[in-house]
Formats: sequence, structure tokens, C-alpha cells
Amino acid sequence: MTDRPTSTSVETNGVNPVPDGERRGKPAGLFAIWFSWNISILGISYGIYVYGLGLSAWQAIVAGVLGYVLSSVLVGILAVGGPRTGLPTLTQTRFAFGLHGNKFPTFFAYLSNIGWKVTIITLAATSGAKLFVRLWPGVFADDQGKESVLAIVLWFVAVLAVTLTVAVFGHQLIMRVEKWIAWLTSIMTIVFIAMIVPKIRWDALGDAPDGSVGTFIGGVILAMTIVGLGFLNYGGDFARYLPRDTPARGVIGWTTGGIVLPVAVLLILGVLLAAGDPEMGKAAANDPIGALTALLPLWFFIPFTIVIVISLVAAAITGIYSSGLALLALGVPLSRATTTLINMVVIAAGAFYLLFVSDSFLATFQAFLALISVVMGTMGGIQLLDFIRQRRLGWNVDMAKPAGEGGRSGRWTAVVSLVVATIVGLGLVTSSDPNIAKVVGFLLSDEAKQGVIGTTNVGVVVAMLIGAGLYALLTFVFKLDPPGIYDREPVKAAVG
Repeated sequence: MTDRPTSTSVETNGVNPVPDGERRGKPAGLFAIWFSWNISILGISYGIYVYGLGLSAWQAIVAGVLGYVLSSVLVGILAVGGPRTGLPTLTQTRFAFGLHGNKFPTFFAYLSNIGWKVTIITLAATSGAKLFVRLWPGVFADDQGKESVLAIVLWFVAVLAVTLTVAVFGHQLIMRVEKWIAWLTSIMTIVFIAMIVPKIRWDALGDAPDGSVGTFIGGVILAMTIVGLGFLNYGGDFARYLPRDTPARGVIGWTTGGIVLPVAVLLILGVLLAAGDPEMGKAAANDPIGALTALLPLWFFIPFTIVIVISLVAAAITGIYSSGLALLALGVPLSRATTTLINMVVIAAGAFYLLFVSDSFLATFQAFLALISVVMGTMGGIQLLDFIRQRRLGWNVDMAKPAGEGGRSGRWTAVVSLVVATIVGLGLVTSSDPNIAKVVGFLLSDEAKQGVIGTTNVGVVVAMLIGAGLYALLTFVFKLDPPGIYDREPVKAAVG
């Protein structure tokens, strides 16, 4: 038996299978970690986006919740691979793509992870700085009444310090911290909702007409791409310490519930606000934190702003932790703690650039990151389908090792499926950035680019379905994938 690590010791496991002696816990523990960093005020703006497609209030609520559930269930299914193998998700995808073939989707997953955490750290620092400006404008406001460099730097350093400390210690401390954050943020959000609900104009909710069936489906897909599909490369990272025989339904259920519950409640609030007061909805869509906190009295604005920052830090912690595992999956020969530190430096540099150097880069940066979801969704679809083969082979962790040791350098059926589907997906999505828009949407007419297909990221889901379908044909129907030496009894071995 291996000594079980505690929350006060630095996690030593990286992309190796977690030994059975270190496995513990129940799937219910997954709820808090997903809940804590999805209960963000940004969820209100998601509801406003779905409603803004041209749906009625009830249609937007149904479409949004349905999209959340569908995409989050996929995250839960992928998370089952964690307890079955003890591996992080981006290491287990080596089963499908091969050791070197896996580096292509893993690189984009890493880029996406790092990029979104840069924006989260930036948002956390500016949110805290705005609190200081409101409390002590003479000290922390500049000549224009905006956040001063001093205010931003103080919060920037504080956010980085907390995020790095928890992420370096690893899984056990993360699970404990996220549990407390889940309780704190949920209580404060309930109070926030109670204070915002009276501002909803209930008499105006029925003014918007119902949208078409196509627009409704577009709302479902938009919700899927906003929440859920972006988490496909995370699931197993937090479930891999569960015992090997943990029931799949528990992993799927608690993961799905932790994601869906907070974002669904906030989506409903966002839809009701936008349907009742279009001007409020427009303001909240552009600046959800600023527009919504302006409605609060000072006595609640202060603690709630701090909770907003905490919820953003919760998301940053899990993201930096997973990005460290992604670097290891790419083959970087360092410890998990070291890769986490490296990622923190990269993220800090990116956030510093956004905060203090560029005032026009953020929109382009986010537009680029949104396109990466095409690759992420396709990778997730192929990995989900490959679970059939992985289960049949007993979840043999040798498949994550180099060629000659049980794995493959690359599995062309998966790699070809990923590339073909990604090209099609990029041809079906659009971008708000004029430069990026020149290289995407090449399969859409000008009319389609302005319609539901172009504005809801339908191409992400289409790419996911094409990738999984093509992989199924090549691997299971035409059987073009030759058997490897991994077709043997499962072996609990270290993965390099």
C-alpha cells in the first residue's frame, strides 16, 4: 500500500496511473469542484446570449438548460476514464491517438486552457481593483476615475499567489479548497439572486415572440459550446483518485450536476432580466460584473465582489492544475509541481500584457480561443467513442506508453478523423475578429454566416459528430486499425 497524500503535502503524481493504494473518496466529491468554478456571475450573461438569438424567454431557458445537460453529460462520461485508469484525460487520450499523435490535440487543449486562464486572472484582478476604487477612490482611482495601476497590481499579485499555492499542492488541497468555495459562493449567490429578482419586469416577459425550430436548435448548440464542451479535456483529472470500481453513474451524475446546477440557475436569471428589460440585458451582456453589481447596495456589493473574485480564482486553480498535466502529457520531462509553476509564469505574463500593455488584444485573443473548441470537441467525440475499445481491452494503461511497450506512436484512424473533422468544423464557424474571419467560415454563404448557423458555433458540434462518425467507420466498421501489442491482460504500469 502507498501512503495516501494529504492536503498539506505536494502531490507527486503526474501523468502516471494513480496507484490503488492512493485511491479514495466517493463520486459525490466531484460535485463541489465543478460547482465552485461554474457558479460565476458570468453565467447570467450566458443566458442573455442564448436569449439574444431571437428566442422567447421560455424557449431560451429550455434550450440553454438542455444544451448544458447534453454537453455536461459528455464531460461526465469522459470523467469515468479517470477512476478506470488513474490517468488524467489528456494522457488517456493517448489510447485513441497514440503517444505522438496525441500531441496535436493536447497542444491545442493546453493552449486553450492557458488562454482562458489568462482572461480569468485578468478579470479577477480588475474586479478586485474596482472594489478598491469604490471604497477608496482617493487612493486607488486614476485621474479618470478608473482603476489605478496600484489597485490592479495589488489584486493581480494576490490572485496569482493564492492560485499558484493551491495548484502546486495539487489534488487533495484543491478538492478541499473548492468544497469551501462551493459553499461560500452558493450562499452569496442565493442572496444575490434574491436581491435581483425584484428588479425583473415580469409583465414584459411575454413580449418576445417564439423563435423558429432552427433558432431553438441553435440555442441548444450555443449553450453546449459555452458550457460543457470546453471541459471535455478536464474530466478525468479530478476523478482519477477515485477507486477503480467507482460506479460510472455516480461519476457521470455528480459531474453533470456540479456543472449544470449553477449555470442553469444563472442562465434563467439572465434570460428573465434580458426579456424584462432589453437595455439591462444589453449592458449585462457587455459587462456582466459591472452592470449587475451596480444594482447592489454597498453593504452587499463589498462581500459579493470578493466572492466574484474567489469564484474566478476557483476556476483559475483547476485550470492551472490541468494545464500542468497537459504539459506532462506533451512529454515535458518535469514534475507536476514544476510544470504548474511554469504555467503560472506563462499565465502571469499573458495577464500582465492584457492588463498593462494592450487595450485591444483581448477580443482577438478570445476569438482565437473560441476556434480551438472545434479541435477540443472533435477530440472529445473520438475519445468518447474509443471508450468502447478501451473498455473491451480492460482499460489497459500500457496503451498510453510508447510504441514497443504497449502503446502506439500514432493511430492514424483517430488522427485522420480529427484532422478532417476539424477542417470541416472551421469551415462552418465564424469569428467576430475580422482577421480570423478570413480563414474560417469558408463552407458558409454570406447569408448563412449572418444566420443561426454562423452565430451559434454549430460547426463545433458538426465537427464532433463527423470526427466520431469517421473514426467509427475506419476503426469498427472497416477495421482498418491493425491490432497492437496492447491486446493483452491489463497491466498496472507507470506511464512515461
